[in-house]
Amino acid sequence: MNLAEAIISKNAEKHPYKSAVGFKKKEGWKELSWKKFSEIIYKTANALKNNGVAENDKVAIYADNSAEWLIFDLAAMSIGAITIPIYSTNNAEQAEYIINDSQAKVILVGNQSQYDAAFEIVQKENSLQTVIVTKKSVWIKKEYTFYLEDFIAKSSPKIEIVQKKYDDLATIIYTSGTTGVPKGVMLTHGNFIKSFDAHFEFFKFKNFEEELSLAFLPLTHVFERCWSLFCLYGGARVYFLDDPKNIAKALVEVKPTMMCAVPRFFQKIYAGVNDLAAESSSLKKKIFNWALEIGRETAELRRKEMAIPFGLKLKNSLAESLVFGKIKNKMGGRLWFLPCGGASLSPEVTQFFEAVGIHVTVGYGLTETTATLTAFPFTKFEHGTCGKPLPGVEIRIGENDEIQAKGNGIMKGYYKKPEETAKVFTQDGWFKTGDAGKFDENGNLMITDRIKDLMKTSNGKYIAPQQIENILTNNNFISQIVLVAEGRQFVSALIVPNFEFLEEYAKKNNISFANYEELIQKQEIIDFYKDKLKELQHELSDFEKVKKFTLMPAEFEIGTGEITPTLKVKRAVVLKKYADLIEKMY
Repeated sequence: MNLAEAIISKNAEKHPYKSAVGFKKKEGWKELSWKKFSEIIYKTANALKNNGVAENDKVAIYADNSAEWLIFDLAAMSIGAITIPIYSTNNAEQAEYIINDSQAKVILVGNQSQYDAAFEIVQKENSLQTVIVTKKSVWIKKEYTFYLEDFIAKSSPKIEIVQKKYDDLATIIYTSGTTGVPKGVMLTHGNFIKSFDAHFEFFKFKNFEEELSLAFLPLTHVFERCWSLFCLYGGARVYFLDDPKNIAKALVEVKPTMMCAVPRFFQKIYAGVNDLAAESSSLKKKIFNWALEIGRETAELRRKEMAIPFGLKLKNSLAESLVFGKIKNKMGGRLWFLPCGGASLSPEVTQFFEAVGIHVTVGYGLTETTATLTAFPFTKFEHGTCGKPLPGVEIRIGENDEIQAKGNGIMKGYYKKPEETAKVFTQDGWFKTGDAGKFDENGNLMITDRIKDLMKTSNGKYIAPQQIENILTNNNFISQIVLVAEGRQFVSALIVPNFEFLEEYAKKNNISFANYEELIQKQEIIDFYKDKLKELQHELSDFEKVKKFTLMPAEFEIGTGEITPTLKVKRAVVLKKYADLIEKMY
């Protein structure tokens, strides 16, 4: 079955006038009903067809999150074309590589810089023929270019969706390339549909059609794209936020009930709430600590599927009105289910959210596995793990403790790269994730680290950097950290401070500075971070502790290739770029 049909047909027939998607206009948030949403998708599909896009042709999307992004995606699939998402933060050279590699015929762009890059590419001798622009505010040239509104204006809102087998290609997602040249991951219609069905079987949601999700992670990334399509597949509403910097405001305006996020989102909220509590009066501090204790007790009984005594229920209601409700209101007041992916999340953070009354479902998966392989169920999960395999997923621990998987979501392979594909599959057909892990006694998967990232000190001790980096960023003063240990006698680190909080700290302590570069060189600041590290590392083994560090004057950036669009550090790039700084620590 065609994924577009699986999403659109049943929902448009079942509840045509129910809202499907929402988006921000100058005058506020607007919605499209399933009827209107499906009509625009079909008009776009017919316009693509009329423009020469045939079955199995490639259609690229190079834009920030928007309703148009998903409309274009589903329109391409409706006519049997294959969607090629490109990160909106990619530069012209990166976008060109993906367009040339995939042989995309048409591209959808969002803003001026994306249009300028695409227009430059379309003028060269390659597969690209047409650039379509979502916003009329973008200045365009007449050749090769249409505004989306004009492009679809005369096309029919009726279509016969091209039938697809489960094994037919739906999309090629290029990996962000933490370890080298981006590879095109081939995912099929069946990968998505079977994965969605497995999620519904696993979670057994009630009244899913009443849910509202806010998409703020890039739709180009497999996690947000899968999650948003999954929500629509189940008949829930999805709102699109084009700029993730506006997340705090959007949460209050949209009031979502569900939303997928990455660990940094949860860490920031956790650290922010704790810092606020620490700075409160002794009475407020007492109330906060009491509420948290009651919340944890309640959450723990809920997790174990045990009865909650009446007295505890009353206390939890009081904790809700005094503390938890205020925390939740900052996030819109209705959030209850938050899938988390991209990296591990420490148990104290998930325990905090459970205590507040928000279920954070930590999961594990890759682009190559159509996102989720494992996840926390609603009960009987274990904090600090990645949960249990979804229905239809098999996992085993192979050589070097590598996690290997079989199942619904496993990719077809890397596009035009048979040798690379062969490298990631075992002879008996299991996908090699490149992550090291183990199962606990209850069948929960635990990630120990990226096999490629494991570091060995000169003393022969193995360091798993991700776990340590995760512990060290659970606060408001460290924004990013990169550990150095390979072949060294001790662990050191490059630390990017959270400059907003650091500035506040400097003002409170009368530390004058002209710029951040000057601020991070102040002895008071270096001493503050030494104390912070000491506090944060108390549970680590001595050989795992950061002994020396360098404070960085600016954040690692996507544009310079130091981090991926999903904010994962490209370790090799950072280590090479700052080799001189690192050597000074030894």
